[in-house]
Amino acid sequence: MSTFSIFLILIVIVAFLLVVVIMVQNPKGGGLSSSFGGGGTQQLGGVKQTTDFLDKSTWALATVLIVLILLSNVAIPGSGGIQDSKALDEDTTTSQPLPNSGSTDNAAETNAVGNDSTK
Repeated sequence: MSTFSIFLILIVIVAFLLVVVIMVQNPKGGGLSSSFGGGGTQQLGGVKQTTDFLDKSTWALATVLIVLILLSNVAIPGSGGIQDSKALDEDTTTSQPLPNSGSTDNAAETNAVGNDSTK
């Protein structure tokens, strides 16, 4: 398994966890934090601490995701060296035949003259 595949798997896992953490939050004050803190603030750390945990975990997972994406660029297969353009190589010569423009022009002129005289 290549390092790029490992980075890819880690990126997918972190992205999934980030989606789960964001979906648990409710921007209107509900969500997971309200279900745990209903009657008292001593249950599972209270509402404020649950909200802080979800907020911090969102930022941490987002940071880890960005770092993994940037580091995976190094592990892309075939991106290890600097590749020069082959168009700038002086050793390589291309030998393509040039079209013979004289013969096609003469044939076009002959057809044009022949068509004009028949009218």
